[in-house]
Amino acid sequence: MDALFGIFSAFGLSASAGLNAYIPLLVVGVIGHYTNWIKLTPPYDLLSNAWILILVSVLLIIEMLADKIPAVNHVNDIIQTIFRPAAGAIVFAASAHSLTGVNPYLALVCGLLVAGGVHTVKSAAIRPAVTAATGGTANIPVSIAEDVVSTVLSILSIVIPILVGVFLVIMVALIIWFFWRRARRRSQAVS
Repeated sequence: MDALFGIFSAFGLSASAGLNAYIPLLVVGVIGHYTNWIKLTPPYDLLSNAWILILVSVLLIIEMLADKIPAVNHVNDIIQTIFRPAAGAIVFAASAHSLTGVNPYLALVCGLLVAGGVHTVKSAAIRPAVTAATGGTANIPVSIAEDVVSTVLSILSIVIPILVGVFLVIMVALIIWFFWRRARRRSQAVS
């Protein structure tokens, strides 16, 4: 059962990284530094290093500010196309390895795909639709909501991973429904 919870935790953390690269890194690092909930093994134990925590905190502040400024937020999403999947790979590998002993290469690929998928949906579908529908006025509240969801998901991934499993199933179902509905509307418009 611990292995299953470890996998749920890893998937939740990497999905969180797809929304904000630095929140799950900071959560894993702080929890690894101050508690015994996650025992980070080398090389992932660097996440709990005080200097790395300071660096990640500074990067988090920069990303949060950039994501709240109109037009800059879209440039930030382009830049984060590299960092969010990489952060997802790192937190997936760090948490899965410390909890379940999953092969690090498999964990890195899984984290990369999950975080990359969440980031792609966010930056290529949701954010442009919100910007177009509201003229950019809803970007700041949506960005704040993304940060809150990323933080809550990161914490829950470690504290109550079974909730993350349920949440991820619901999110995948909603994403599939969104794209199915979109395709259905397009086919009706063509007819």
